[in-house]
Amino acid sequence: MGIHRHDQAVLHHLHGSVFHSYVSPAAGSEELCAWRLQIAGGTAGVRHRVGKEEVLLLLSGRVKVYLDGVVDELGPGDVLRVPAGAEFGIDSDEGAEAWVTTSVGLRATLPDGSEISPPWVR
Repeated sequence: MGIHRHDQAVLHHLHGSVFHSYVSPAAGSEELCAWRLQIAGGTAGVRHRVGKEEVLLLLSGRVKVYLDGVVDELGPGDVLRVPAGAEFGIDSDEGAEAWVTTSVGLRATLPDGSEISPPWVR
């Protein structure tokens, strides 16, 4: 069944944030991935280049986003679309939560040229 209960999320910790994975191939999804992102206050996110499009809906808090050299702020209810191939980063002084969706198999390239495929998209 396609219902994913909040207490069934698989938690992943990376770069000072917690990724609550609900929808992924490991949970039976064939095309989409979705997770709730918790960003701790004082977090300076790692800039990375995404291989697939992502959509981020800010649920709470405020964040500063970096998208291909442009810096802007998001507040609750704001949505950011990150195009495939874009360089992206997110910082939060006060802490924030967001809902994020993307396609199965997302890969990200880090500043040192290394690539990661996070477990919440596999």
